Amino acid sequence: MDSQSKHTISSRLQAVKQKSGKSYNQIAEETGLTNVYVAQLLKRQAQLKTETAPKLRAALPELPEELLHEMMKPPLRSYDPNLIQEPTVYRFFFLHNSC
Repeated sequence: MDSQSKHTISSRLQAVKQKSGKSYNQIAEETGLTNVYVAQLLKRQAQLKTETAPKLRAALPELPEELLHEMMKPPLRSYDPNLIQEPTVYRFFFLHNSC
């Protein structure tokens, strides 16, 4: 999966959340997960566990089976060159690489 398809999947997942009218907190409460983990799942930054899938499906009934299965795959980590410009990351990167 390339970063473009990750973006497409993330956009589709966000559309499902938007259509539900629920916040990350509401989905978290319904599933017994943390709001951070729910956000990571719906942005394809975390992998959905098999035992968690039915809870997420119950909270988001509009979630297509195809996206549910995609969420169970390990997420694609990508590098964003703009990230290095963030001051904290910049300092850490150059401090770490100057040793």
